[in-house]
Amino acid sequence: MNSVQSEALSSMLYIIIVLFCIGLAWIGVQQIRIDLFLKRPKSASGIILQIFVSIALGSEVARFIIDYFNWSSLLKGLF
Repeated sequence: MNSVQSEALSSMLYIIIVLFCIGLAWIGVQQIRIDLFLKRPKSASGIILQIFVSIALGSEVARFIIDYFNWSSLLKGLF
């Protein structure tokens, strides 16, 4: 496998990880009683806020997972 294919495969894997983490974050955000903080939690702006919070949280978790994989792959040269 050449480097272009390897980069493409890594990029596709990273996209899948990010989307999966955003989906998990969305499920988690749904468990928060957001009606305590917003006037109209079921309005369009309330749902958009939940989406943005899910994207932010899911992206950070995905970045941690991807960084962890990258760091662990760098350790292969140590042993």
